[in-house]
Amino acid sequence: MTGTAPELESLTTPVAWLDAVGVIAGCNQAFARWLGVGARRLVGWPLVGLDGGDERLATALARVAIDDGAPLRVRRLGLCFPDGAPRFADLWLSRRDDGGTLVEAHPVDEFPGEDPAQVLPSALSAALKGLAHELRNPLAGVKGAAQLLARRAAAREDNADERELLALIDGEVARLTGLLDRLLNPAPPQAHALLNIHAVLERVLRLAEADAGWAVQLVRDYDPSLPEFDGDADRLQQALWNLVRNAIEAGATHITLRTRADHGLRLGDELHPVALRLEISDDGRGVPEELAERLFLPLVTGRAEGTGLGLALAQQVAREHRGTLVYRSRPGHTVFTLHLPMRLPEPPVDVADEATMVPNANDDGRAERDSVAATPAAAPTVHSPIPGSGEHVQDASGEGRDG
Repeated sequence: MTGTAPELESLTTPVAWLDAVGVIAGCNQAFARWLGVGARRLVGWPLVGLDGGDERLATALARVAIDDGAPLRVRRLGLCFPDGAPRFADLWLSRRDDGGTLVEAHPVDEFPGEDPAQVLPSALSAALKGLAHELRNPLAGVKGAAQLLARRAAAREDNADERELLALIDGEVARLTGLLDRLLNPAPPQAHALLNIHAVLERVLRLAEADAGWAVQLVRDYDPSLPEFDGDADRLQQALWNLVRNAIEAGATHITLRTRADHGLRLGDELHPVALRLEISDDGRGVPEELAERLFLPLVTGRAEGTGLGLALAQQVAREHRGTLVYRSRPGHTVFTLHLPMRLPEPPVDVADEATMVPNANDDGRAERDSVAATPAAAPTVHSPIPGSGEHVQDASGEGRDG
Protein backbone atom coordinates (compact mmCIF):
# COMPACT_ATOMS: atom_id res chain seq x y z
CA MET A 1 0.00 0.00 0.00
CA THR A 2 1.38 3.42 -0.95
CA GLY A 3 -0.12 6.85 -1.19
CA THR A 4 0.04 10.46 -0.06
CA ALA A 5 -0.60 11.44 3.54
CA PRO A 6 -4.16 12.72 2.84
CA GLU A 7 -5.02 9.46 1.09
CA LEU A 8 -3.63 7.37 3.94
CA GLU A 9 -5.36 9.49 6.59
CA SER A 10 -8.75 8.71 5.06
CA LEU A 11 -8.30 4.94 5.39
CA THR A 12 -10.10 2.96 8.08
CA THR A 13 -7.10 0.62 8.29
CA PRO A 14 -4.62 1.59 11.04
CA VAL A 15 -1.67 2.99 9.05
CA ALA A 16 1.51 4.86 10.01
CA TRP A 17 4.37 6.09 7.87
CA LEU A 18 7.96 6.22 9.07
CA ASP A 19 10.94 8.25 7.92
CA ALA A 20 14.15 6.67 6.68
CA VAL A 21 15.39 5.95 10.23
CA GLY A 22 12.16 4.37 11.51
CA VAL A 23 10.68 7.39 13.31
CA ILE A 24 6.92 7.91 13.03
CA ALA A 25 6.38 10.81 10.63
CA GLY A 26 2.61 10.54 10.70
CA CYS A 27 -0.35 8.22 11.12
CA ASN A 28 -4.05 8.17 10.40
CA GLN A 29 -6.76 8.45 13.03
CA ALA A 30 -7.45 4.71 12.87
CA PHE A 31 -3.85 3.96 13.96
CA ALA A 32 -4.03 6.50 16.79
CA ARG A 33 -7.38 5.15 18.03
CA TRP A 34 -6.03 1.61 17.91
CA LEU A 35 -3.09 2.53 20.16
CA GLY A 36 -5.26 4.79 22.32
CA VAL A 37 -3.00 7.82 21.81
CA GLY A 38 -3.45 11.12 20.02
CA ALA A 39 -1.93 11.17 16.54
CA ARG A 40 0.23 14.21 17.34
CA ARG A 41 1.79 12.47 20.36
CA LEU A 42 2.92 9.57 18.18
CA VAL A 43 4.81 11.76 15.70
CA GLY A 44 8.52 11.71 16.48
CA TRP A 45 8.52 8.37 18.30
CA PRO A 46 10.68 5.57 16.88
CA LEU A 47 8.38 2.65 16.17
CA VAL A 48 10.81 0.20 17.78
CA GLY A 49 10.38 2.17 20.99
CA LEU A 50 6.79 0.93 21.19
CA ASP A 51 7.42 -2.79 20.68
CA GLY A 52 8.44 -3.68 24.23
CA GLY A 53 11.84 -4.99 23.16
CA ASP A 54 10.55 -7.43 20.53
CA GLU A 55 13.50 -7.74 18.14
CA ARG A 56 11.36 -8.96 15.25
CA LEU A 57 10.26 -5.43 14.40
CA ALA A 58 13.79 -4.01 14.22
CA THR A 59 14.89 -6.93 12.05
CA ALA A 60 11.94 -6.49 9.69
CA LEU A 61 12.50 -2.72 9.37
CA ALA A 62 16.15 -3.33 8.50
CA ARG A 63 15.17 -5.83 5.82
CA VAL A 64 12.60 -3.48 4.30
CA ALA A 65 15.21 -0.69 4.14
CA ILE A 66 17.54 -2.75 1.94
CA ASP A 67 15.02 -4.86 0.05
CA ASP A 68 12.63 -3.40 -2.49
CA GLY A 69 10.65 -6.63 -2.76
CA ALA A 70 7.29 -7.73 -1.40
CA PRO A 71 5.98 -6.36 1.93
CA LEU A 72 7.13 -8.11 5.09
CA ARG A 73 4.75 -9.41 7.72
CA VAL A 74 5.39 -9.44 11.47
CA ARG A 75 2.87 -11.69 13.16
CA ARG A 76 1.00 -10.69 16.30
CA LEU A 77 3.33 -7.95 17.44
CA GLY A 78 2.48 -6.01 20.58
CA LEU A 79 2.83 -2.21 20.45
CA CYS A 80 2.43 -0.09 23.54
CA PHE A 81 2.73 3.65 24.12
CA PRO A 82 4.35 4.45 27.50
CA ASP A 83 1.89 3.85 30.35
CA GLY A 84 -0.65 2.44 27.90
CA ALA A 85 -2.09 -1.03 27.35
CA PRO A 86 -0.44 -3.22 24.69
CA ARG A 87 -2.24 -3.59 21.39
CA PHE A 88 -1.65 -6.66 19.23
CA ALA A 89 -1.65 -6.75 15.44
CA ASP A 90 -0.18 -8.37 12.37
CA LEU A 91 2.01 -5.65 10.86
CA TRP A 92 2.74 -5.36 7.15
CA LEU A 93 5.84 -3.30 6.37
CA SER A 94 6.57 -1.95 2.89
CA ARG A 95 9.09 0.51 1.52
CA ARG A 96 7.91 3.93 0.39
CA ASP A 97 9.26 5.86 -2.57
CA ASP A 98 10.81 8.46 -0.25
CA GLY A 99 12.92 5.81 1.51
CA GLY A 100 10.65 5.54 4.51
CA THR A 101 8.43 2.66 5.56
CA LEU A 102 4.67 2.21 5.47
CA VAL A 103 3.21 0.29 8.41
CA GLU A 104 -0.22 -1.31 8.04
CA ALA A 105 -1.70 -2.86 11.20
CA HIS A 106 -4.30 -5.62 11.21
CA PRO A 107 -5.45 -5.81 14.86
CA VAL A 108 -5.95 -9.25 16.39
CA ASP A 109 -7.77 -10.19 19.59
CA GLU A 110 -5.49 -11.00 22.48
CA PHE A 111 -5.43 -14.63 23.63
CA PRO A 112 -2.74 -14.71 26.35
CA GLY A 113 0.08 -17.05 25.39
CA GLU A 114 -1.66 -18.45 22.31
CA ASP A 115 -2.11 -17.57 18.69
CA PRO A 116 -5.77 -16.74 17.87
CA ALA A 117 -5.50 -18.81 14.69
CA GLN A 118 -4.90 -21.85 16.91
CA VAL A 119 -7.45 -20.98 19.61
CA LEU A 120 -10.45 -20.17 17.43
CA PRO A 121 -10.86 -23.59 15.78
CA SER A 122 -10.88 -25.42 19.13
CA ALA A 123 -13.26 -22.92 20.72
CA LEU A 124 -15.58 -23.14 17.74
CA SER A 125 -15.41 -26.94 17.74
CA ALA A 126 -16.49 -27.11 21.39
CA ALA A 127 -19.40 -24.75 20.79
CA LEU A 128 -20.55 -26.60 17.68
CA LYS A 129 -20.42 -30.00 19.35
CA GLY A 130 -22.80 -28.81 22.04
CA LEU A 131 -25.17 -27.44 19.43
CA ALA A 132 -24.88 -30.59 17.31
CA HIS A 133 -26.30 -32.75 20.11
CA GLU A 134 -29.35 -30.46 20.29
CA LEU A 135 -29.97 -30.52 16.54
CA ARG A 136 -29.87 -34.22 15.74
CA ASN A 137 -33.39 -35.10 16.93
CA PRO A 138 -35.16 -32.10 15.29
CA LEU A 139 -33.38 -32.88 12.02
CA ALA A 140 -34.56 -36.47 12.14
CA GLY A 141 -38.12 -35.20 12.61
CA VAL A 142 -37.84 -32.80 9.67
CA LYS A 143 -36.46 -35.57 7.45
CA GLY A 144 -39.31 -37.92 8.34
CA ALA A 145 -41.95 -35.25 7.73
CA ALA A 146 -40.42 -34.31 4.37
CA GLN A 147 -40.36 -37.93 3.24
CA LEU A 148 -44.01 -38.39 4.25
CA LEU A 149 -45.04 -35.25 2.33
CA ALA A 150 -43.02 -36.42 -0.68
CA ARG A 151 -44.92 -39.73 -0.77
CA ARG A 152 -48.23 -37.85 -0.68
CA ALA A 153 -47.08 -35.46 -3.41
CA ALA A 154 -46.06 -38.38 -5.62
CA ALA A 155 -49.72 -39.38 -5.86
CA ARG A 156 -50.59 -36.07 -7.54
CA GLU A 157 -49.47 -34.90 -10.98
CA ASP A 158 -49.76 -31.07 -10.84
CA ASN A 159 -47.25 -30.43 -8.08
CA ALA A 160 -43.78 -30.31 -9.66
CA ASP A 161 -42.80 -27.23 -7.63
CA GLU A 162 -43.88 -28.91 -4.41
CA ARG A 163 -41.86 -32.04 -5.15
CA GLU A 164 -38.82 -29.93 -6.02
CA LEU A 165 -38.98 -28.06 -2.71
CA LEU A 166 -39.42 -31.28 -0.76
CA ALA A 167 -36.38 -32.74 -2.51
CA LEU A 168 -34.45 -29.61 -1.51
CA ILE A 169 -35.48 -30.08 2.13
CA ASP A 170 -34.53 -33.74 2.09
CA GLY A 171 -31.15 -33.01 0.52
CA GLU A 172 -30.33 -30.23 2.98
CA VAL A 173 -31.30 -32.37 5.97
CA ALA A 174 -29.00 -35.12 4.72
CA ARG A 175 -26.17 -32.64 4.24
CA LEU A 176 -26.61 -31.10 7.70
CA THR A 177 -26.84 -34.53 9.31
CA GLY A 178 -23.54 -35.42 7.68
CA LEU A 179 -21.95 -32.23 9.02
CA LEU A 180 -23.23 -32.99 12.53
CA ASP A 181 -21.85 -36.52 12.34
CA ARG A 182 -18.44 -35.11 11.42
CA LEU A 183 -18.58 -32.72 14.39
CA LEU A 184 -19.60 -35.37 16.91
CA ASN A 185 -17.32 -38.09 15.56
CA PRO A 186 -13.97 -36.48 14.72
CA ALA A 187 -12.33 -38.00 11.68
CA PRO A 188 -9.45 -37.06 9.41
CA PRO A 189 -10.29 -33.99 7.29
CA GLN A 190 -12.34 -34.85 4.23
CA ALA A 191 -10.23 -35.00 1.09
CA HIS A 192 -10.76 -32.02 -1.18
CA ALA A 193 -12.07 -32.63 -4.67
CA LEU A 194 -12.39 -30.52 -7.81
CA LEU A 195 -15.39 -28.23 -7.57
CA ASN A 196 -17.09 -25.50 -9.55
CA ILE A 197 -17.65 -22.53 -7.24
CA HIS A 198 -20.63 -21.36 -9.29
CA ALA A 199 -22.39 -24.70 -8.77
CA VAL A 200 -21.88 -24.21 -5.02
CA LEU A 201 -23.28 -20.68 -5.24
CA GLU A 202 -26.33 -21.88 -7.15
CA ARG A 203 -27.19 -24.22 -4.28
CA VAL A 204 -26.82 -21.30 -1.89
CA LEU A 205 -29.16 -19.23 -4.06
CA ARG A 206 -31.78 -21.97 -3.92
CA LEU A 207 -31.65 -21.89 -0.14
CA ALA A 208 -31.97 -18.11 -0.18
CA GLU A 209 -35.00 -18.33 -2.47
CA ALA A 210 -36.72 -20.73 -0.12
CA ASP A 211 -35.84 -18.60 2.91
CA ALA A 212 -36.59 -15.09 1.66
CA GLY A 213 -38.88 -15.53 -1.34
CA TRP A 214 -39.58 -12.25 -3.15
CA ALA A 215 -38.41 -10.12 -0.20
CA VAL A 216 -34.80 -10.12 -1.43
CA GLN A 217 -33.43 -9.51 -4.91
CA LEU A 218 -30.58 -11.93 -5.57
CA VAL A 219 -28.04 -10.99 -8.25
CA ARG A 220 -25.37 -13.13 -9.88
CA ASP A 221 -22.20 -11.40 -11.05
CA TYR A 222 -20.06 -14.37 -12.05
CA ASP A 223 -16.77 -14.66 -13.91
CA PRO A 224 -17.50 -17.64 -16.18
CA SER A 225 -13.81 -18.16 -16.99
CA LEU A 226 -12.89 -19.27 -13.45
CA PRO A 227 -11.38 -22.78 -13.42
CA GLU A 228 -12.32 -25.58 -11.09
CA PHE A 229 -10.19 -25.95 -7.97
CA ASP A 230 -9.75 -28.30 -5.02
CA GLY A 231 -12.07 -27.77 -2.07
CA ASP A 232 -14.77 -29.16 0.19
CA ALA A 233 -18.04 -28.25 -1.55
CA ASP A 234 -20.25 -29.01 1.48
CA ARG A 235 -18.17 -26.91 3.86
CA LEU A 236 -17.97 -24.02 1.40
CA GLN A 237 -21.72 -24.16 0.81
CA GLN A 238 -22.38 -23.97 4.54
CA ALA A 239 -19.99 -21.04 4.98
CA LEU A 240 -21.46 -19.08 2.06
CA TRP A 241 -25.02 -19.80 3.14
CA ASN A 242 -24.18 -18.45 6.60
CA LEU A 243 -23.01 -15.19 4.99
CA VAL A 244 -26.08 -14.87 2.77
CA ARG A 245 -28.45 -15.72 5.62
CA ASN A 246 -26.77 -13.06 7.79
CA ALA A 247 -27.47 -10.51 5.07
CA ILE A 248 -31.12 -11.55 4.89
CA GLU A 249 -31.47 -11.34 8.68
CA ALA A 250 -29.86 -7.87 8.62
CA GLY A 251 -32.77 -6.61 6.52
CA ALA A 252 -31.10 -6.67 3.12
CA THR A 253 -33.35 -6.26 0.07
CA HIS A 254 -30.56 -6.63 -2.49
CA ILE A 255 -27.75 -9.22 -2.29
CA THR A 256 -25.05 -9.65 -4.94
CA LEU A 257 -22.78 -12.70 -5.27
CA ARG A 258 -19.68 -11.76 -7.25
CA THR A 259 -16.75 -13.94 -8.35
CA ARG A 260 -13.44 -12.80 -9.82
CA ALA A 261 -9.86 -14.03 -10.21
CA ASP A 262 -7.08 -12.09 -8.47
CA HIS A 263 -3.53 -12.64 -9.70
CA GLY A 264 -0.33 -12.43 -7.67
CA LEU A 265 -2.26 -12.29 -4.40
CA ARG A 266 -0.59 -12.74 -1.02
CA LEU A 267 -2.63 -14.79 1.48
CA GLY A 268 -0.86 -15.01 4.81
CA ASP A 269 2.79 -15.73 4.08
CA GLU A 270 2.16 -17.26 0.64
CA LEU A 271 2.05 -15.56 -2.74
CA HIS A 272 -0.46 -17.30 -5.01
CA PRO A 273 -0.39 -16.98 -8.82
CA VAL A 274 -4.18 -16.90 -8.90
CA ALA A 275 -6.86 -16.79 -6.21
CA LEU A 276 -10.63 -16.73 -6.16
CA ARG A 277 -12.20 -13.51 -4.89
CA LEU A 278 -15.81 -14.12 -3.86
CA GLU A 279 -17.78 -11.13 -2.60
CA ILE A 280 -21.20 -11.15 -0.98
CA SER A 281 -22.52 -7.59 -0.77
CA ASP A 282 -25.83 -6.39 0.65
CA ASP A 283 -27.74 -3.25 1.54
CA GLY A 284 -28.68 -4.32 5.07
CA ARG A 285 -28.18 -2.53 8.37
CA GLY A 286 -24.46 -3.29 8.66
CA VAL A 287 -22.33 -4.61 11.50
CA PRO A 288 -22.80 -3.06 14.96
CA GLU A 289 -19.72 -1.07 15.92
CA GLU A 290 -19.42 -2.84 19.26
CA LEU A 291 -19.05 -6.19 17.46
CA ALA A 292 -16.56 -5.07 14.80
CA GLU A 293 -13.45 -6.39 16.57
CA ARG A 294 -15.06 -9.67 17.71
CA LEU A 295 -17.35 -10.54 14.84
CA PHE A 296 -15.66 -13.82 13.90
CA LEU A 297 -15.42 -15.17 17.45
CA PRO A 298 -17.78 -18.01 18.49
CA LEU A 299 -21.01 -17.03 20.28
CA VAL A 300 -20.71 -13.34 19.30
CA THR A 301 -24.02 -12.09 17.89
CA GLY A 302 -25.95 -8.87 17.49
CA ARG A 303 -29.38 -10.51 17.72
CA ALA A 304 -31.10 -11.91 20.79
CA GLU A 305 -32.17 -14.99 18.83
CA GLY A 306 -28.80 -15.47 17.10
CA THR A 307 -26.37 -18.28 17.92
CA GLY A 308 -23.16 -16.43 17.06
CA LEU A 309 -21.74 -19.45 15.23
CA GLY A 310 -22.36 -18.64 11.56
CA LEU A 311 -19.46 -16.27 10.94
CA ALA A 312 -17.10 -18.20 13.19
CA LEU A 313 -17.77 -21.30 11.11
CA ALA A 314 -17.32 -19.35 7.87
CA GLN A 315 -13.96 -18.08 9.10
CA GLN A 316 -12.87 -21.61 10.01
CA VAL A 317 -13.86 -22.91 6.56
CA ALA A 318 -11.77 -20.16 4.96
CA ARG A 319 -8.77 -21.27 7.02
CA GLU A 320 -9.33 -24.91 6.08
CA HIS A 321 -8.92 -23.85 2.45
CA ARG A 322 -5.82 -21.72 3.22
CA GLY A 323 -7.85 -18.61 2.46
CA THR A 324 -9.08 -15.49 4.22
CA LEU A 325 -12.47 -14.01 5.08
CA VAL A 326 -12.69 -10.27 5.75
CA TYR A 327 -15.37 -7.62 5.60
CA ARG A 328 -16.06 -3.93 5.36
CA SER A 329 -19.32 -2.41 6.49
CA ARG A 330 -21.34 0.73 6.90
CA PRO A 331 -25.12 1.13 7.23
CA GLY A 332 -26.61 0.22 3.87
CA HIS A 333 -23.51 -1.42 2.43
CA THR A 334 -21.70 -4.50 3.74
CA VAL A 335 -19.27 -6.66 1.77
CA PHE A 336 -17.80 -9.95 2.94
CA THR A 337 -14.82 -11.02 0.81
CA LEU A 338 -13.60 -14.62 0.69
CA HIS A 339 -10.21 -15.24 -0.94
CA LEU A 340 -9.24 -18.82 -1.75
CA PRO A 341 -6.09 -19.98 -3.55
CA MET A 342 -6.81 -21.76 -6.82
CA ARG A 343 -4.60 -24.38 -8.42
CA LEU A 344 -4.70 -23.89 -12.17
CA PRO A 345 -5.00 -27.02 -14.30
CA GLU A 346 -1.76 -28.05 -16.00
CA PRO A 347 -1.84 -27.24 -19.74
CA PRO A 348 -1.40 -30.25 -22.03
CA VAL A 349 2.07 -30.60 -23.53
CA ASP A 350 2.54 -31.84 -27.08
CA VAL A 351 5.35 -34.40 -26.92
CA ALA A 352 6.42 -33.52 -30.44
CA ASP A 353 6.84 -29.87 -29.52
CA GLU A 354 8.29 -30.39 -26.04
CA ALA A 355 11.90 -30.43 -27.29
CA THR A 356 11.46 -27.08 -28.99
CA MET A 357 9.89 -25.29 -26.03
CA VAL A 358 12.00 -22.35 -24.78
CA PRO A 359 11.45 -20.01 -21.84
CA ASN A 360 9.71 -16.73 -22.51
CA ALA A 361 12.44 -14.14 -22.77
CA ASN A 362 10.16 -11.51 -21.27
CA ASP A 363 9.29 -13.62 -18.23
CA ASP A 364 11.62 -12.79 -15.35
CA GLY A 365 9.77 -15.14 -12.98
CA ARG A 366 8.73 -12.43 -10.57
CA ALA A 367 5.18 -11.62 -9.55
CA GLU A 368 4.37 -7.94 -9.40
CA ARG A 369 3.96 -6.86 -5.80
CA ASP A 370 0.38 -6.35 -4.64
CA SER A 371 -0.95 -6.65 -8.20
CA VAL A 372 -4.61 -7.48 -8.54
CA ALA A 373 -6.23 -8.25 -11.88
CA ALA A 374 -9.60 -9.64 -12.78
CA THR A 375 -10.52 -11.66 -15.83
CA PRO A 376 -13.40 -10.45 -17.97
CA ALA A 377 -16.67 -11.13 -16.24
CA ALA A 378 -20.20 -11.73 -17.34
CA ALA A 379 -22.73 -8.94 -16.85
CA PRO A 380 -24.64 -9.15 -13.56
CA THR A 381 -27.96 -10.95 -13.83
CA VAL A 382 -30.89 -10.84 -11.46
CA HIS A 383 -31.73 -14.23 -9.99
CA SER A 384 -35.52 -14.54 -9.83
CA PRO A 385 -36.85 -16.29 -6.71
CA ILE A 386 -39.41 -19.07 -6.89
CA PRO A 387 -42.91 -17.52 -7.03
CA GLY A 388 -44.81 -17.97 -3.81
CA SER A 389 -41.82 -19.12 -1.71
CA GLY A 390 -42.35 -17.79 1.53
CA GLU A 391 -13.97 0.39 5.09
CA HIS A 392 -11.53 -2.36 6.14
CA VAL A 393 -11.37 -5.71 7.86
CA GLN A 394 -13.20 -5.58 11.18
CA ASP A 395 -14.05 -1.90 10.87
CA ALA A 396 -17.76 -1.33 10.70
CA SER A 397 -20.77 0.49 12.05
CA GLY A 398 -24.52 -0.02 12.01
CA GLU A 399 -27.03 -2.30 13.62
CA GLY A 400 -28.42 -5.79 13.45
CA ARG A 401 -25.75 -8.00 11.90
CA ASP A 402 -25.58 -11.49 13.38
CA GLY A 403 -22.27 -13.19 14.07
